[in-house]
Amino acid sequence: METTKAAPEGALQPKAHLTGKVIKTTIAGAIVDIGQKVPGVIHISQLQKDSVNRVEDVIKVGQTIDIWVRRAHEDRIELTMVEPLMLEWREMKPDMVVKGKVERLETYGAFVNIGAERPGLVHVSEISHDYVKDPSEVLKVGDEVEAKILDVDRRKKQIRLSIKAAMPKPEEVMVEVTKPEPRKGRGRKNKKEEEAVEESEPQEPELTAFQIAFQKAEERANKRTKVRKSKAETSREQEEIFNRTLENRPPS
Repeated sequence: METTKAAPEGALQPKAHLTGKVIKTTIAGAIVDIGQKVPGVIHISQLQKDSVNRVEDVIKVGQTIDIWVRRAHEDRIELTMVEPLMLEWREMKPDMVVKGKVERLETYGAFVNIGAERPGLVHVSEISHDYVKDPSEVLKVGDEVEAKILDVDRRKKQIRLSIKAAMPKPEEVMVEVTKPEPRKGRGRKNKKEEEAVEESEPQEPELTAFQIAFQKAEERANKRTKVRKSKAETSREQEEIFNRTLENRPPS
């Protein structure tokens, strides 16, 4: 004999998933035992997404079914066999973090099923903090991701998501600036500086063999000239001394 899974304490919140046993069918719907003091009721419009003419075409008395809570009242609990959306349009707000599964990839982004009426679009620029050329480089269909809601347009039925907004920002890499070491010794130049200074100073042109010989000959000639001048000056001084001596000689 099948037993009904009782609704646990606090589980009768909207969208709570339960199992129950059909105990009665009517023209308008069915009554289901969900293990509570009050019965669960399913309207014929909540048996499936498509329209239903007869309740017995979908469920029968004694059948165990999966149901979800729509609303809880003091005298009854409204149920549905149509799995509700995890996120209604009114529930979605910007900056809300949601989880979902990638269901389609395009060159411009990825579509993620977050349990809403429509999948959300993650633009290629919102996939990662790093540059992504094509979503397939980072994601594949079936991947479970966490994203942040950027914008919701209920009229256009559009949901914009961002995966990178739900991730921590990469730490900024601090680039250390290396300071030049102080010179050792005040006013002294290092070897490279000295070489640079030497290269910048004008260099005297190298003399040819002829120029060197000419310079040496000129130096020898200057020395001979100085010697002749010295001898001439000595002879002239001796002559002047001799003349003064004759002039000052006493008469005999």
